[in-house]
This record gives sequence, structure tokens and C-alpha cells, in this order.
Amino acid sequence: MSDAPKSHGRKTIRPSLKPRELMTEQPELARAWTAQVVTLFPEAFPGVLGLSLTGKALQEGIWQLDTVPLRDFGEGKHRNVDDTPAGGGAGMVLRPDVVGRALDAARRRIPAAAPILYLSPRGRRFDQSVARSLARAPGVTLICGRFEGLDQRVLDHYGIAEISLGDFVLTGGEIAAQAMLDATVRLLPGVLGNAESIEEESFSQGLLEHPQYTRPAEWQGLEIPPVLMSGHHGEIAKWRRAQAEEITRTRRPDLWEAYEAAKGIKT
Repeated sequence: MSDAPKSHGRKTIRPSLKPRELMTEQPELARAWTAQVVTLFPEAFPGVLGLSLTGKALQEGIWQLDTVPLRDFGEGKHRNVDDTPAGGGAGMVLRPDVVGRALDAARRRIPAAAPILYLSPRGRRFDQSVARSLARAPGVTLICGRFEGLDQRVLDHYGIAEISLGDFVLTGGEIAAQAMLDATVRLLPGVLGNAESIEEESFSQGLLEHPQYTRPAEWQGLEIPPVLMSGHHGEIAKWRRAQAEEITRTRRPDLWEAYEAAKGIKT
């Protein structure tokens, strides 16, 4: 039985005529932000996380991805990871002894300050504030749920928080894990080329983002708003703030209410 997670990512990039492979095993990187994913489907990773800015940051060693194959810690000849629910009912439940062994092996390779999160539809909803909090931590261990869920004793024993991507049910936590990691990794220093992008995007100041435009100046009879072509940065900033406020007020009353409440506290 293997007790070492599979690591993806490199410390350096060297010129080569051969394609670089993200999925080869690598030693843990001393200063990299580390994401551990306990999953029945390690082959699903890095997935989209290996592309674009997150993939470049993975290659450069800004962050490291460790997949922890749950099946490696299964019971018996067939490496069973689940059993029938106590008390009866449909489906299967992930066994506490199996998940516990996987967590014990994984947590030896990550700082204790890194939180453990279980991806579950009954958890707190993931949002930008959670992403910012995770980016400030040394890393995170994510447990991808399957079947009817995870034995409650694992959550209680390890003090695991539950987190949800939204009010819907997926067949497993792998897609949600990739979405959460994408939202978090892009906040790490050095991942985005323009730090201002983070300050201006949706949710950064409690508002949805203002509309964006680019060339050509006229398309299908529609023009870029004149204020954006004026070169007057103060007026542009005022227009963008007004647009962001109006969009948030009409599309997301919940965010608008929180934004107005926060403004009241500050004033």
C-alpha cells in the first residue's frame, strides 16, 4: 500500500524540446502553497488547474498539488473504501478507517496550520472571502466526497469543516475541488501578472464587476461608452463604481444589502 501522495509541480522550468509533463511525481516544495486532494479519482488532477495561469504557477513551484488516492488505503484484497449506511438506507458511505489512514499519511506532508475541508453540499458556501483566507494559509487538504458521503466520525475526530460550491449536488467533489483551488491559487502572490485585476474584479469590494469593453470602438452599431474613451481617470472610476453598484443592486440583492450594511459601519 502506498502512503505517499502524488505530487505535481516543479521548482524550476528549463528549456526543452520535449513537452513538459505536469503529472510526474516530484519532491515536496519547501515554500510552495500546497493543495492536497484526497480522492478516488487522482487521474482527474490537475485537470484545468494544469492550464493557463494556474498551470504556469504549478510549473514554477508557486504552488504544489498532491493527490492522495483513497483507494490506496482501502480494506482487503479489493481495496474497499465504502460500506452500507448504519441504520439502513440507499447508497454507500466512505469508511472512517480508510479515510483516516489517507488523512494521516497526507497530513505528515503539510503544515498543521493548513485547514482540512470536506466538499459537501451541506457545508458553508464557498465564496471569495473563503478563497482569500485559504490563500493566506500555508495550504489546504480537500476531501472529495462520493456516494452518500463520509462517516461523521472522521469530521468530528479531525475537526474538519464542510464547504460547498453551491446549492446543487454533484456526483463527487473533484469538480468542486478544482473550482475552489482555481479561485484560491490565482490569489497567491506572483500568479496574476497584474495585481490590480484582483482589486477590481467581482466580489473584491463587495460588488459585482462593472462592464468591460475593448476594441473596436464600434461593433454591430454599438459603441464603447464615451466616458471610457475620455482619458479622464477620475470620471472613469466614478462611472465604473456606479455601474458596479447598479448591477449588484439589481442582480444580487443579498450582496447589495451586505455592501450597504458595510458602508454604514465604516461611516
